Amino acid sequence: MLIGAAQLPAQLQRALAPLYVVHGDEALLVQEAADAIRAAARAAGHTERTVFTVTGAHTDWSAILAAGGALSLFADKRLVEVRIPSRKPGKEGAEALQRLAASAAASTDTVTLVLLPRLDGATLKSAWFAALQTHGVAVRVDPVERAQLPGWIAQRLRAQGQHVAAGEEGQRTLAFLTDRVEGNLLAAHQEIAKLGLLYPPGELSFEQVRTAVLDVARYDPFRLPEAVLDGEPARVQRMLDGLRAEGVAPVPVHWALAEEARTLHRVRLALDGGQPLPLALREQRVWGPREKRYERLLPRLRTAQTGRWLAEAQTVDGIVKGLSMPEWPADPWQALHRLAQSMTAGCTAALR
Repeated sequence: MLIGAAQLPAQLQRALAPLYVVHGDEALLVQEAADAIRAAARAAGHTERTVFTVTGAHTDWSAILAAGGALSLFADKRLVEVRIPSRKPGKEGAEALQRLAASAAASTDTVTLVLLPRLDGATLKSAWFAALQTHGVAVRVDPVERAQLPGWIAQRLRAQGQHVAAGEEGQRTLAFLTDRVEGNLLAAHQEIAKLGLLYPPGELSFEQVRTAVLDVARYDPFRLPEAVLDGEPARVQRMLDGLRAEGVAPVPVHWALAEEARTLHRVRLALDGGQPLPLALREQRVWGPREKRYERLLPRLRTAQTGRWLAEAQTVDGIVKGLSMPEWPADPWQALHRLAQSMTAGCTAALR
């Protein structure tokens, strides 16, 4: 069975499964899902907990299999936790996990919990993961995207008895919080908890939130194109300033922008050649939330515009590598700001 993290509480209320697999890269949400499973197991009498961490070729899979099948010495029931931080259990581990899945499904006194990072498509189709999913409950922990973050913050505030004002002021408060915690969900959780300690239940004003919340946002250069495609110049500026302040090198920031300019231009050329947009996007490996952005933008962009962005990206490539370019700033970060804002302005106009 495959479920999302949001469906886990309801599943645990219905029945405690003998096997759970939690996979995802959002540390806070993975921890909360695992804690919910552990709490349900304890409530059902699984009071003894054994933890194994898979460390590659030196892992003793026989001990893991034995723990899953052995009776507890100190309690009637037990919880066996298997952590695989590398995503890859290896050949021996893959075979052992298939046996573990089959034995765990038949166990009445053991709950098995397998923890994994986010898995790629090939791993999700592997025999060992299919066995875990078939015999147990696989919990997929998806990241909270920027567009979902205000709602996520509001839900967390409601859970501790607080809420923002209705209307425009409340949206302003949530937007302020989102800007301060973007890319750092654990810090977001901590800031929300701090609001619960500082203020009583009820409505939070913008000034209360502004006074209490720190700027703990963390930026990934490969998420910068999202802000560009969404036509958000202030967010683009904030991300570039944050990346520079964090000591990120200009090279990966340029690569992310240049790759986006290159893909936009290729898809636009394909459309000019009569190719349907879905096919052009598939050929350029554009999917998910990025695909939806392209679907909104590409029909309104022109080839001359995307070609100009690509040429500007090539110019900035030289600046990042130490070359001097006429009419362009010599500082790589200033050049990156100019490129990013040029692309953002074009996307903003296309989205109007």
